[in-house]
This record gives sequence, structure tokens and C-alpha cells, in this order.
Amino acid sequence: MRILLVSQMYPGPTAPDLGVFVKDLADALEQMGHELERVVLDARGGAPTKYLRLTASAVAAARRTKPDVVYAHFLVPAGLAATLAARVAGVPLVVTAHGQDVRNVGSIPGIARATRFVVSRAAAVVAVSDFLRSELVEKVPEAAGRVQVIDSGVDLERFRPRDAVAARNEVGWEGDRPFFLCLGSLSERKNVVRLAEAFARFGRGSLAFVGDGPLRGRLEGRPGVRLGGRVDHADVPTWIAAADVVCQPSLVEPFGQALLEALACERAVVATRIGGPPEFVTPEVGVLVDPVDVESISEGLARASELPVPNPAARRLAADHDVKRQAARVAEILAGAGAE
Repeated sequence: MRILLVSQMYPGPTAPDLGVFVKDLADALEQMGHELERVVLDARGGAPTKYLRLTASAVAAARRTKPDVVYAHFLVPAGLAATLAARVAGVPLVVTAHGQDVRNVGSIPGIARATRFVVSRAAAVVAVSDFLRSELVEKVPEAAGRVQVIDSGVDLERFRPRDAVAARNEVGWEGDRPFFLCLGSLSERKNVVRLAEAFARFGRGSLAFVGDGPLRGRLEGRPGVRLGGRVDHADVPTWIAAADVVCQPSLVEPFGQALLEALACERAVVATRIGGPPEFVTPEVGVLVDPVDVESISEGLARASELPVPNPAARRLAADHDVKRQAARVAEILAGAGAE
């Protein structure tokens, strides 16, 4: 099957961590024997005209490669570009919603209309969690009955069990157990300040934040808290292996990719109960918390710290989300769209 992949997020030289989950899924499709032409944006920032260039490139690629199907990641703007490319090529469109693209509906002028346009022309729509599916249907009723749930999966070869002490030595993480890790932007949605306050209330161990963002200043100077900054994506598995517990108590999390990666590394998690994590985090491998309640997060840290390290049950759970398995499910949808 010839697939034209269109995405507004994809790893590049200046942003190797941008949309890695899209690349992993694309690579898995390619390893299955499918031919992929990638039309992507692989850098952060830039003027909005980059989306016009994405559209032009997608249309040109559709004419040149004559794909069997166009597969877009994110409803808008990548979905718009892919819709035009699919129309030019006369082939079906399949689009995956990831989270922010759905939250933008109703909050940014024109996005609702654009999203309805994409959804109405897609042969199939995929959401990375049932939570996101429900949110999309609520905002775009035309999507009802047309959305399938398939998350982006996890690379079980890259995210695998490792010795925690050796990993801590490698990243230079000193302190006392338990070791808590938070991966991602230091932003309001990621709820990093409440996590730091909950850690202080918990009263022991070490908490590392790996990532950067506008709330960095509110985390500096706190006892037991380390700010690792942004790291190469290749180093993320080592940081996860260095931790006892990976924390993602976000105000909302459409899926929770970092949590899945932690489970693949046999690490327990503390996760928000708002969004996708309740769909795969079980009491055996983690704790769900109320993200706006510092006490709930603190209690979650305490309970999660009592879970085993390593945690083989976490790895077994993550195996159900193997990126190769998810790619096979996506391939079925892509082939089915082409057969209609």
C-alpha cells in the first residue's frame, strides 16, 4: 500500500523530540512493507505560512506519488492539507486526532468549521483515546459513529527495562529514594507546580523535571527538586529507567504517551484521572489522582512509591500497546478506506 503521510509534528534536526510518536508509527508501517511518502513539519515555531507550504507540498506529493490513501496526523491544520491532497489524488483520507487539535475546536475562531470539513471528508477518523473520541463527538457531532480508538503505541525495543542504579549514574541523578520523574513541558496543563507542592508534602525522596517551559522559575530552589532541562529524546529511556515512579498529573491528558513509555520500562506511574490514562493505568501499575487536589497527588506519590521496582506487570500492560500492533491496526483502517 502506498501511503502519503501528512503531519504538522515530526522529528527534525532542531527538534528531535517533536512528534516522535508519529515517526514511530510511520516507521512501523514501513517495516510492514508499506511505501510511505512523508510530508511533514519538523521544526518548532515559524510563521503560519508554514502551513501553506505544508499544503502545497502535500498536494505536489499526491500528484507525484499517486498514493492509495492519504494519512494525516492532527485534524487541523495537517488534516486540511491532507484533505486537499486526497482530493487531488482521488483517494481516501484517514486522519488521527491527538488532543490539542480537538481542544482547539471552539476556542480558536474558524477551527470548528475547518474540523467539520476534515471529518466530513475523511473515510475514517482515529482518536488516541476513548476520552478524546467522546470529546470530538461532543464538539463535532458529525463524527459520531465514525471514530475508532487506536493510540500511537510504544516502541518496546527502545523503552525497555534497565537497572535503575546504573541509569541514575548515567544521568548523574543523586539523592534518596524514591526517585520521581516528570517528563514534559513545564506548563500549566502539565500541572508541574502542584506536583512540586505534593512532593514537598510527601516529604522524602527526589523529584526530577525533564523538560522546559514558562513555569521553570516557580520550580527552582525547591528542596529535593532537580530541573534537568530539555534533553535529547534518545536520553529519555535512560531517565525513565533512573526513576522509581513517573508522574503525569496533568490537568487533562488526551492519552499519556510518557506514562506508556514508563510502563514499558517497568516503572510505576502517577497519572491524572482526567483524560486517557484511566483507560490503561491499573492499580497494579500506577495510581490515578485528582489533578487539582495537591493532597490527592501527594497520596498518589506515597502509594506509587510502594509499588515494585521493577514492575513486570507494567511491561505486560505496555505490550498490549506495542507500536507494531498499533501500526497493524492502522494499516487495516487505511486498507479498508481504500477498498470503499
